[in-house]
Amino acid sequence: MAQEQFRIGVDVGGTFTDLSLIDEGTGELHHFKTPSTPHDPSEAIQNGLRQAIDAGFNPKAVSHLGHGTTVATNMIIERKGTLTGLLTTKGFRDVLEIARQQRPHLYDYSVHRPAPLVDRWLRLEVSERFTADGDELIPLDEAAVRAAAAQFRDAKVAAVAVCFVHAYRFDSHERRAGEILREELPGEPVSLSSEVQPEFREFERFSTTVMNAYLTPKMTGYLDRLMHRSRELKVSAAPHTVHSNGGLMSMDTAKAFPVRTCLSGPAAGVVGAAQVAQAAGFPNAVTFDVGGTSTDVSLILNGRGAYTPLREVAGYPVRCPMVDVHVIGAGGGSIAWVDDAGALKAGPQSAGAVPGPVGYMRGGTEPTITDANLHLGRLNPVALLNGAMPVDRDVATQVVSAIGRRIGASPDVAADGIIRIAVANMARAIRAISIERGCDVKEFALVAFGGAGPLHAPFVADEVGIPTVLIPEAPGTMCARGVLLSNVSQSFVSSHVAPLSDASWREVLARAAAMRNEAQAWLADEQVPEGLREYVRIIEARYVGQNFEVRVEGDMADREVFVRAFYQVNDEVYGYHVEDRGIEIVNIRIEAIGRIATPLREPPALAGSLAAARIETRSVHMGEDYGGWTSAAVYDRARLPTGASFTGPTVIEELTATTLLPPGWSAEVDCWRNLILTRNAH
Repeated sequence: MAQEQFRIGVDVGGTFTDLSLIDEGTGELHHFKTPSTPHDPSEAIQNGLRQAIDAGFNPKAVSHLGHGTTVATNMIIERKGTLTGLLTTKGFRDVLEIARQQRPHLYDYSVHRPAPLVDRWLRLEVSERFTADGDELIPLDEAAVRAAAAQFRDAKVAAVAVCFVHAYRFDSHERRAGEILREELPGEPVSLSSEVQPEFREFERFSTTVMNAYLTPKMTGYLDRLMHRSRELKVSAAPHTVHSNGGLMSMDTAKAFPVRTCLSGPAAGVVGAAQVAQAAGFPNAVTFDVGGTSTDVSLILNGRGAYTPLREVAGYPVRCPMVDVHVIGAGGGSIAWVDDAGALKAGPQSAGAVPGPVGYMRGGTEPTITDANLHLGRLNPVALLNGAMPVDRDVATQVVSAIGRRIGASPDVAADGIIRIAVANMARAIRAISIERGCDVKEFALVAFGGAGPLHAPFVADEVGIPTVLIPEAPGTMCARGVLLSNVSQSFVSSHVAPLSDASWREVLARAAAMRNEAQAWLADEQVPEGLREYVRIIEARYVGQNFEVRVEGDMADREVFVRAFYQVNDEVYGYHVEDRGIEIVNIRIEAIGRIATPLREPPALAGSLAAARIETRSVHMGEDYGGWTSAAVYDRARLPTGASFTGPTVIEELTATTLLPPGWSAEVDCWRNLILTRNAH
């Protein structure tokens, strides 16, 4: 008899930490949920692993442990990284301060650019200089590097970033400076821009490298604690971490490049949702992940999530390939408040895991979206998490009533108003990544997950005009499940800004071949079997005179084939192409992929009857636009049989989430155990 093996995916959220465990022999999924521990997220992971062990799973049979985390993001938002120094080329000390002359809110004078992560007195210059063509204008002043190291030592910096001009192509000075700093500052992490982000555009390269250095010491400590806690529980599998493009990386890689984990958790959710939606017959979808703190939305086209090379984290630009996720401050814990003009608002401030919504009885005092849902009867008035988490509906009603009095409204109107505001904000985020980019949402499905996604999905779908909603199995742990569906991956990049010609094309092919060898060595270090290795070549190019480049994928050796592919991508992105205009190569990338993920397997059909799955009938307020208070059937999702169908008003409860089906909507359980919600024809 084969020995049982389990794979575990973990998602550390702002309110809950979720675990999904899959039996590699049967394909059966098991899910666990535990409150997050913001003071040390590794503690919540240990608690979740202990839950799984207490449920009868053998820790020695865990063959893989992967996790998505918001630790790096939270450190940036809260400015709780470490004291960092920057060593740069003489004359470039203030690149971080000058930034880009762009104002995202042109007429809002209350919006200020965040202060650089490195104070000016710790941004030190040394003499060195290459030209863009590789000629050494000024040799590296090694004595100045040692003097700078002494200043950093006296200042007690915990990490150093090194960013030299043109080091993205000619890195010898930067690497030598790194060697000296490591000699002079033993044990302190040194981040080189030529390793962290070897692409042109100084500001983005400097910002990304500095952020990497700023995060490294504390992220290393967190990962070491996670390793220690898992070892204490006899889990021998070394944890992997999801990075921002949805792939996995080892502990060592995560320690060296923590900046790549800034979208760790949300990226895993998009990866999982894309595969679940594709299997269910919806290759085009919008992901809708609502947790306790935020709502994350992303676009899926032809079964793949959209990617972006650049985004801001708490106002700081980060340049590396990542899933294109739009985040707003609207989650179950978002606080309802009244502004100076007497208008009702919801978010972006959140009650988080501690103290949490008032109804959770953990010390919260301000009304939240969850409290509004409790008052309206949409959530179980006694306990959540299948009875494991008691709630108090009466205190939720009290705080909702209090804010209602401030705006001159009844508790029902106030609660409904809070939800409507949240739904409007969520719908606006979806429009920003779909309709505003030319996508017809009538051809898309809304994939709703997270603890609060299924509760609001039909209302958001009505607001946006999406006709179908997919609620995956155990939606509250979709990000953790996405970790199980993620592969090991790493992006290797080389900047080569040059007009496309026969000579430059030969250089592109040569560089791509060299990077493929580098990628092959990395996958070997990650212990990925040769038969599971895959390489994707991407050339980023633009028209001469254009500011931004497009991605052209494919292992094409013929230059004319590349040009035709470039035209096609421009048609898809911009709606046109110009054949008599010069093309400029910008970057060459190799995506190294180790296909270690557990593939989706259709689960066995669930037997039973709709009547047996019915728990009770409860009075639920479905919203003023849906008839207000009504009698709704309440079902246990775990007992809903495959193929079952029913209509709203209905509430479907399960361990990780609650799904609300308002009047005018129907639902069916498909063969993948998804709930497929559709709007009835009028």
